[in-house]
Amino acid sequence: MMLKLFFMLVAWISVLLGTLGIFLPLLPTTPFILLAVVLFSKSSPRFELWLLQHKVFGPLINNWQRYGVVSLKAKCSATLMVVISAGLMMWMNVPLFARIIAGSCLFLVMCFLWSRPSNKENIR
Repeated sequence: MMLKLFFMLVAWISVLLGTLGIFLPLLPTTPFILLAVVLFSKSSPRFELWLLQHKVFGPLINNWQRYGVVSLKAKCSATLMVVISAGLMMWMNVPLFARIIAGSCLFLVMCFLWSRPSNKENIR
């Protein structure tokens, strides 16, 4: 019961952040909405269905679930955030081992993200 409440709370926070990402250029929408739908699937089928049928977020989720598509806007936004994060790590003088680990993780995430098609028409 407590885990379901926790999932629902984090899902709603993700919906809020994803919604803000529509209006704030540095805040990505896609990852937060995808996280929200996963968490709602574990805590509230009603809200999961609401999100899947949402006029703004529904197509984004369905494109990911059906085709593995990540929009070019989402890719660019995520890349910008990674560059800013890497720059902050350098500026804050983070220890070398932490830079290597974080940098490797960020690089792998970017490789995965950019390997995904940007629209359904690019799928073979």
